[in-house]
Order: sequence, then structure tokens, then C-alpha cells
Amino acid sequence: MSSAVTAVPAAASNVARDHFAAEFSFETDCWDVHESLAQGADFVLLDVRSPALFAKGHVPGAINLPHGKIIASKLASWSPDTLFVTYCAGPHCNGAARGALRLADLGRPVKIMAGGVTGWIDEGFELATGNEP
Repeated sequence: MSSAVTAVPAAASNVARDHFAAEFSFETDCWDVHESLAQGADFVLLDVRSPALFAKGHVPGAINLPHGKIIASKLASWSPDTLFVTYCAGPHCNGAARGALRLADLGRPVKIMAGGVTGWIDEGFELATGNEP
């Protein structure tokens, strides 16, 4: 008798390898973002939540740009090859994906910070408060 886990067979190893390798081109994690920010980030970190939630607590260095307001004119000050990393509240929120989709539609390189604010806190990292990055 099979369980819900084994009822659908796992992908072939070569297919699984390609899938999991590709995930790194779509997302990064809180630890890597934290380390990169400490070294001088070579990307722009976007908190795509509301200004009120941003003010309550955000990743230090992040810029608040709600996903619904991501338009070409708001990105004009960054070069076209600038990598953007989006995040939202956490794994229960699809705001980071919404923001990433808008950026991709505008032809911008983009990744998601997996875990969002929840993951950041789970790693033991501090949040900044207020309206400034």
C-alpha cells in the first residue's frame, strides 16, 4: 500500500537535478541576502508589502515598493541589468511572486527572497522600523 508521499513516483534523478538547479535562478534565501547586504549588495532588495507593514518592520536596506506600484517609471533610476530581489510577509503570502512577475514583465532580472519577513526573523535577523531603508 502506498502513502500520499509515494503514490506519485519521484522524478528521474536527471529531471529532479535540472528542476532543483533551476530554482536557484528564481530565488535566494534570507541568509544569503543577509550576508550579501553585509558585504555591499549587488542587487536591489524590494519589500513589496504596504507602506504601513514596511514601517512596522522590514529588512534593513530594503526599499518599499508595493507590488501593485511596480511600473517602469519607478525603476528608471536603476540600470536595466540591475537584479531585483523581492520579498513579502512570508511563505503564506504571494506578494513576492506578484512583484517578481511585474518586474519580469518589465524585462528586469528578478529573484524572490524565500521566506520573506517570517524567514528573516526565523534566521534570527533584526528588522528595521520606520519609512527609511
